[in-house]
Amino acid sequence: MSEPASASGGPSPSGRHWVRHVASAAPAVGFLIALLVTRDFRKATWVLIALSGLALAVTFAVERRIAPVPAFSGAAALIFGGLSLVLRRADVLQMKMTIVDTVLGALLFGGLILKRHPLKLLLGGAISLPEHAWRTLTIRYGAFFWASAVANEVVRRTQTAEVWAMFRVGAIVAAILFGLAQAPLLGKYWSGDEKPEAEPPESGF
Repeated sequence: MSEPASASGGPSPSGRHWVRHVASAAPAVGFLIALLVTRDFRKATWVLIALSGLALAVTFAVERRIAPVPAFSGAAALIFGGLSLVLRRADVLQMKMTIVDTVLGALLFGGLILKRHPLKLLLGGAISLPEHAWRTLTIRYGAFFWASAVANEVVRRTQTAEVWAMFRVGAIVAAILFGLAQAPLLGKYWSGDEKPEAEPPESGF
């Protein structure tokens, strides 16, 4: 049975989530394919930049907004991809995940110390949770960000560009699965009919 449409005639909320996931993953998949075909990091980076811009446009067209995570991830891909091309340094693009995830993890753990919840902004402000649940979710997201940053550094320093590109696709899949795995925690405090779904820590390149 197909997904029910929304009242406006568009896809259901669940359908919009999956459109966003596919659009967000497209730049990394396109980058990997282009790199394997051309063996040229610069050409693959051009593909990444083009698909990152297209992913943002598709997400906005479907949802009429761009949630914080896809917006931030897409903008970062454009910035680091552009710098990589201008500076002619592949490692600039490869360091994007390390730098961004390290900073985001630090912001989350810093927020815990200050008794703030920057994760509310990260999740789009659409979820209402008690204090202890926000703390649990923040620790999980912060740990995932830092683990991803460490993994990225290990892979980019020890493996070929092609292997690193495969790792980036795998990292997006892992992030989506991580977001889905938070449903049991969110479900304890959810009163609506829709199944709760947290944003993946990094849904795009």
